[in-house]
Amino acid sequence: MKDKIMVDVTNPDKIFFPGSGITKGDLVAYYSKISRVMLPHLKDRPLTMHRFPEGIGGKGFFQQGVPDYFPAWIDTIPVAKKEGGILNRVLCNREETLVYLANQGCITPHIWLSQSNHLELPDKIVFDLDPSRQEYDLVLLAAFKLREVLEEMGLHTFVMTTGSKGLHIIVPMQPRLGFDAVRGFAREIAAGVADKNPAQFTIEQRKEKRGSRVYIDISRNAYGQTSVAPYAVRSIEGAPVATPLDWEEIRSRRLTPQRYHMKNIFRRLGQKEDPWKNIHLRQEDVSPVISKHSNQGRFLN
Repeated sequence: MKDKIMVDVTNPDKIFFPGSGITKGDLVAYYSKISRVMLPHLKDRPLTMHRFPEGIGGKGFFQQGVPDYFPAWIDTIPVAKKEGGILNRVLCNREETLVYLANQGCITPHIWLSQSNHLELPDKIVFDLDPSRQEYDLVLLAAFKLREVLEEMGLHTFVMTTGSKGLHIIVPMQPRLGFDAVRGFAREIAAGVADKNPAQFTIEQRKEKRGSRVYIDISRNAYGQTSVAPYAVRSIEGAPVATPLDWEEIRSRRLTPQRYHMKNIFRRLGQKEDPWKNIHLRQEDVSPVISKHSNQGRFLN
């Protein structure tokens, strides 16, 4: 076990969420308390920090690299940049790192779809369901349509509110295929669902062409791309939390993408353990499935 490190929290009374009075100290305390549940989902994954040093009322920015002033005890990994050179990225493998990042104004960590020992090989597929309007019923319908198609292929699916507008559908898998193969397969699945339901769903990237349809976004399935981490706080008033769910839960009329937040997530976890606790046990070799269902396996070439 690693020795406990004390992190100096500065300006804990600074207001980070003005409408709800949530402070920087509250955010730090949240990430310290949630770390037991959250860290397994972050383990060995490079992350991008969505930072708001002055709270959500100030200017936010995404930071990929590790600043020089970060302490040496924070785990990092050198990652090759597309344009050449190396960028050190944070690996969040301990509670103190989560606390330190929160103290730096990192409200939302976003994580890679691959781990440090196989960066080129993703171990999950992400479908991001993004509504064009506040029509959450369509998002739920898209989720069940995707689940039906994927599980007919023998693939296990998991679902999570993003804490923002939509849902993420996750397919865990063994890291055996490159991003191009996985992304091509995801695109084919999304296009198939959209083609069968053209009035409700789309894979059109341009917002002006989506109309009122739900956008099935597969763009996160690429090297270096990220998705919001489970149990991450979003930079939205009320501090909603990206929350893993059971499939039965998304049938509830009470559910919205921001149903769970910093002030009620622990009540939920006190009544129900993390539905994604054993997601790693569902990692299967999807190569045969992709080979069978992806246009004669062209994405494996």
